[in-house]
Amino acid sequence: MKKFLFPTDFSANAKHALVYGYSLAKQVKANMMICNAVTIPAEMPQAGLVSWPMEDSELLLKDSSDELKLLKEKLESKEETISFKPSITCRNESGTVIEMVNHWGHSENIDLVIIGTHGSSGLSTLLLGNHSRMMIDEINKPLLLVPPAAAITPVKKIAFATDFENPEKDMECIHKLISLARPLNAEILITHIYNEEYRAATFQRVIDQFMVKVADNANYPNIYYREVKARPSVSGLDWLCEHGNIDILAMVHRSHNFIDSLFRGSQTQKMANHIPIPLLVFPASA
Repeated sequence: MKKFLFPTDFSANAKHALVYGYSLAKQVKANMMICNAVTIPAEMPQAGLVSWPMEDSELLLKDSSDELKLLKEKLESKEETISFKPSITCRNESGTVIEMVNHWGHSENIDLVIIGTHGSSGLSTLLLGNHSRMMIDEINKPLLLVPPAAAITPVKKIAFATDFENPEKDMECIHKLISLARPLNAEILITHIYNEEYRAATFQRVIDQFMVKVADNANYPNIYYREVKARPSVSGLDWLCEHGNIDILAMVHRSHNFIDSLFRGSQTQKMANHIPIPLLVFPASA
């Protein structure tokens, strides 16, 4: 992974995600782009305004540019303990966050988008807070959601949770994970959360064949497999994040899988376990 994109609204949580991402960028030798979407009221129908003075629009963009410059200077002033120092560029434009991320993500060949979230009390809060769900649904780039409680420490283990419904897509994502894990010398734990009382032998063969394929094609020795039985599945993810000694949880976002189920069902509203680790979401269509 060579270039990270950081959408920011200059909030404390967004700044924490930026510092977390800067630390990660140094470790994997990736450059950075910090960006801010400036909301011009006349461009947003819900604002109820007919016009917006040009000079005021320019002032909003200037204020945004000044804030981005301060963020860049603060990062660049940090003491360096490793040799690589990411190159940092700043961009802003009027419009929505989704439009901005999709624009720069494509034109700048971004490998990973990193955003801060507004809550850390369970995966449901992590995903449902503010614009997180919209970002997951509409961005065709890998997206790392960083909760406020995420510790800024070296990444040593990444868990990839899968239901094995699309092995080809899973393999594609594992290759992307390897590009992140290799410079970190981090472990990749492939895990299956299941709640069936009984699983057919044919399904176990699917898992065995998949892991053989990983061993033959991944060209990365630090990959392991573990299954977790839990009902509902989201409780298994909670348990994994709390007790699995992992630093990042990775998943593919597609219909009827773990992430999709987190948006449905009352059980997600009752989750109380704190999950202070980032969630890496791979889009199903990318």
